[in-house]
Amino acid sequence: MMSENEVFSIKETSEQAGLSEDTIRYYEKIGLLPRAERKPNRHRVYRLEDIHTMKLITCLKKTGMSLEEMKPYLQMSMDSDLADFPDEREMLVNHRKKVEAQIASLQQVVDFIDEKLEKRSMYPDECPITGENQMSVFEKQNLFS
Repeated sequence: MMSENEVFSIKETSEQAGLSEDTIRYYEKIGLLPRAERKPNRHRVYRLEDIHTMKLITCLKKTGMSLEEMKPYLQMSMDSDLADFPDEREMLVNHRKKVEAQIASLQQVVDFIDEKLEKRSMYPDECPITGENQMSVFEKQNLFS
C-alpha cells in the first residue's frame, strides 16, 4: 500500500503513470508538471500526487486537449470544485462541444462507408460528408508541405 509521504524514482513513476521518463522530463521542462524534488544525489523523486497529475494529463490528452490548454486545470488542486473556476469550466464546456462536433463529423464518415457497403458500389454519388473537420487527402498533404 502506498502512503501519502512515499516517494518514487522517475522509473517507478514512469511505470505507475504510464508515461516514459523522457515524457515526464519534457512535461517538467515546459511547466506542465512542477519541477521534481531531488535527492541529495540529484535524482528526481515524485509523490503520489505527481502520479495522479500525470494520469490526469494522459486522460486530458486523450480528449484531444493540447498541452497548453491543460495548464489551467493542472494548477487547480485535486479537491478543487470546478464551479469555483468559471473560466476553466467554460473552457471545458467548449472543449466538450468541439469533441461532439468531431463525433458528428466522424458519424457522417461511418454513414458514407455504410452506404457504399450497402450499395456494393463505389460509384461517386454526391459526397454527404460536410463536417468542417474533414479534409481531403490532398488538403492534408498540402498542410504539411
